[in-house]
This record gives sequence, C-alpha cells and structure tokens, in this order.
Amino acid sequence: MDINSLTSRFVLSPLSAPKSKFSNFFTPAAVLFPIVERDQQLNLILTRRASHLRHHSGQIALPGGKTEESDSSSIATALRETHEEIGIPADKITVLGTLPSRATISRYYVTPVVALIDSDYQSKIDPNEVDEIFEVPLSFLLDDDNHIIEKSLFKGKYREVTFMPWGKYPIWGTTAAIIKDFSKHIRAN
Repeated sequence: MDINSLTSRFVLSPLSAPKSKFSNFFTPAAVLFPIVERDQQLNLILTRRASHLRHHSGQIALPGGKTEESDSSSIATALRETHEEIGIPADKITVLGTLPSRATISRYYVTPVVALIDSDYQSKIDPNEVDEIFEVPLSFLLDDDNHIIEKSLFKGKYREVTFMPWGKYPIWGTTAAIIKDFSKHIRAN
C-alpha cells in the first residue's frame, strides 16, 4: 500500500470526537497514528515509553496523552503531545482524520488521529516520557497473521489481548487495538 492508496481508502471522519457515554467517567486523551513513507513503504512511528514512568513504563505506544484545557480538539491534543514527546512539529504532519475513540482499562477515552508525517522529519525525544522512537512497516502491522490473541486475567476477568511481536518490541494493549481498528477501517473503504 502506498500513500495514494491509503488516503483513498481512509474516509475522513469528523475532526473532533463526539461525546459518548464514557465522556463523564473517563479522562479524555488522544494519540497520533503517525504514518511515514520510506522507500515506497508505509511505516508506523511508535515509541517505547520511558522505563522510569509510574504507569505503562517501557510499553510500546503511539505518541499522545491526556487532553488539556487549552486543547481545542482531539487533534490539537495529538499534535501537541507528539511535539512534546518526540519533537515532530505540526508543520510536518498532515491529518487525515480520526478513528473511533476507545475506552481503556486505565480509564482514558482515547481518540486516535491518523496522520501522514513528512519523511524528512527530525525527532527529538523527551527522555522524561520516551526512551526510544522507531518505525514498523504498516504491512506487518496490518497482516492478521502477525496478530497473536491471548487471554489475560485482569481484575478477576479474562480479556482477549492482541500482541504483535516486532523484534524486541511487543506491541499490545490499546496500541494493538488501535492498529486493529485502523486495519478494519481501511479494509472497509
């Protein structure tokens, strides 16, 4: 898949997430689903969260975080957080739209913002939040054969958890769920 194919399949969603039944009970947040083209291949930019963080330390994640009062939309949150965490400024990002928001077990209501990143971007990691930034071929992430589904016990209930093993990077949890949502979205269009 190339950029033209991707953008023709990705139908633009509203630029701000509608209120949901979770809005009053969960903390709003947004992540960027940053896609970059390298050597005629699309890659997803991911981070490994800083190992010293209290929550989700060392996990593979999309850049993003909690919505602040100064953020005008989920898109504004995702762009701000991306710049803060990995140094990519908004002028290197072309937003395509949003995926449906999802509630997380950590009580966030996360809106994924799908965007294209200029291939000449320069990253600058904030070591307070991120240990590492890397790229994974989108073709690997969208291939169902690379999705391992396991049951995991959490607070007395079994839940299905999707893992996408990419070398030393186990991609799972909300990040894997958002990747699956993206895959379903572009296959449906």
